[in-house]
Amino acid sequence: MNEKFYMTTAIAYASKKPHIGNTYEIIMADAIARYKRQQGYDVFLMTGTDEHGQKIEELAKEAGITPKAYVDGVAGEIKQIWDSMNTSYDKFIRTTDDYHEAAVQKVFKKLYDQGDIYKSEYEGWYCIPCESFFTESQIEEGKCPDCGRPLQRTKEEAYFFRMSKYQDRLIQYIEDHPDFIEPELRKKEMLNNFLKVGLQDLCVSRTSFKWGIPVTFDDKHVIYVWIDALFNYATGIGFDIDEDGNIKTTEQFDRLWPCDVHIIGKDIMRFHSIYWTIFLMALDLPLPKKIFGHPWLLSGTDKMSKSRGNVLYADELAKRFGVDGVRHYVLSEMPYAADGNITYENFIARYNTDLANNLGNLVNRTIAMTKKYFDGIVPVQGAEEWPDDELKAECAAAIADVKSLMDGYRIADAVDRIFNMLRRANKYIDETTPWVLAKDEEKKPRLGTVLYNLLETIRIGAVLLTPFITATAENIFTQLATDKTDYASIASFGALESGKSVGEAAVLFGRIDEAKMMEEINKEIEAAQAAAAPEKPESVAEIGIDDFMGVELRTAQVIACEGVPKAKKLLKLQLDLGYEKRQVVSGIAKFYKPEDLIGKKIIVVANLKPAKLCGVESNGMILASGEEQVRVVFLDPETPLGERVR
Repeated sequence: MNEKFYMTTAIAYASKKPHIGNTYEIIMADAIARYKRQQGYDVFLMTGTDEHGQKIEELAKEAGITPKAYVDGVAGEIKQIWDSMNTSYDKFIRTTDDYHEAAVQKVFKKLYDQGDIYKSEYEGWYCIPCESFFTESQIEEGKCPDCGRPLQRTKEEAYFFRMSKYQDRLIQYIEDHPDFIEPELRKKEMLNNFLKVGLQDLCVSRTSFKWGIPVTFDDKHVIYVWIDALFNYATGIGFDIDEDGNIKTTEQFDRLWPCDVHIIGKDIMRFHSIYWTIFLMALDLPLPKKIFGHPWLLSGTDKMSKSRGNVLYADELAKRFGVDGVRHYVLSEMPYAADGNITYENFIARYNTDLANNLGNLVNRTIAMTKKYFDGIVPVQGAEEWPDDELKAECAAAIADVKSLMDGYRIADAVDRIFNMLRRANKYIDETTPWVLAKDEEKKPRLGTVLYNLLETIRIGAVLLTPFITATAENIFTQLATDKTDYASIASFGALESGKSVGEAAVLFGRIDEAKMMEEINKEIEAAQAAAAPEKPESVAEIGIDDFMGVELRTAQVIACEGVPKAKKLLKLQLDLGYEKRQVVSGIAKFYKPEDLIGKKIIVVANLKPAKLCGVESNGMILASGEEQVRVVFLDPETPLGERVR
């Protein structure tokens, strides 16, 4: 059996359709997996979906369906996009898979029994989208340091993992294994920003929502995301724990573990290189050989988000540029350590330059000349002349360079190296002028040599391109009518067999009219924005400044909150205005739980005439927006109480 190579991606969060930045990761992992298979490795690539958590529970509630029905839909969409991008994963795991949930419960119990997990109480700042807690020192202006969204002040009973117990051991491991975390700057971030400043114990259970894997010995709690999601890398290949608390594994796990490389985004390095590795240390399991944190793919200069209107999706891009057009762009545009960039203009430019002009034109011209001058028969390679030696040397150098670059996970550099080789082949055409040679019958042997060298260079290029633009490589092999497609066949120049007929020529990539396509794209964007724009609200009577100043808006803090008996829509809030305390009743129970509001600073209409709602007195009204989805206006935590809002 060939040497194994086990690799994984981060599992996509099943909250929404993944954009092209999310999809880049599985395309990158697929390129590495295909390259390793070419090298003779027995590759196992696992990907999947992370399907529990508060955010999904809330999204399912908004959609009026169960959380399981919600994640079934999103996980199916994610899998469909992965498949549409021609990715060759070996397993797609879901964290709602029954075997995974059962194993995670036993892992949690084992860690608890051995003293690594304990019960306490958490009070701090929580980001629902990131499913992360933060301390006062980590946040700025009440916003999540990772995604920039507003944080919620949360207090609840929770189980904690003793991260500090393993901190020094992990620091020593990283320092003893310099290639464990790559790129180098990610390693420095983990050491300097988290490990060496001291790890806090990690919250590993929640009680404020139910959509998660229950703790078997305390049913108020569900197991929090990091123990749940991260253990997919082990449970997906057969890791388990028996009823006596002993580790139980399958033959597949024993063959594949430890993971050779985790491919993940730079924003979740902390969870994979610190939390995951410490969990493994606690279970005395070997650590992964490498954790590689790739950068982000930015839209222009910004991170993709629906609120910015700059989100691009892989399947929609493929309708314009083809699957291999998408694969080529993201693989060639994402640097090793710095963030990549995607715009329609850049996409069109790279498509035309690399795929249509460089690769497509080279293949089409060469096949066409072989048909025209040699009736489609691969000619015999003759005596070497200038610049044959330069072309052959360029091919040999490219093969060696691509191997070195791919072994170091420098994907974009490897792709660029192949296209440099193809550019050299196009230059070779200009240098040798086959159309001039064809005019002189005595020079036909030389013409044959030139076309053979071009056909062989194209074949070598197709072998090298197979991990990146797989369908295109297959198309090239079909046009060459060759079965010499494996990596061993490019060990030396000249494996293409003379005397055989080439296949039919076909256009690989048609050149795009940038002006025309951009006009179409801009019209579609404008139409989508117009359709999504909210209708103009009905006008209300204008008021003067005196009328407005008659409304007294004051800053306040929610110090207590509870539901109103027999009134499902109402919450009773106790407010501190600095100079007094008062009670306000608000119809926001459908949108907020009491614990979501306690501690928050808000704006209240302070001079509203008192009223009774369901028998409960209300002395004011809190400021909120929306009707179908109500959003309370929250203030900066540093806002003084009782200030008048103008």
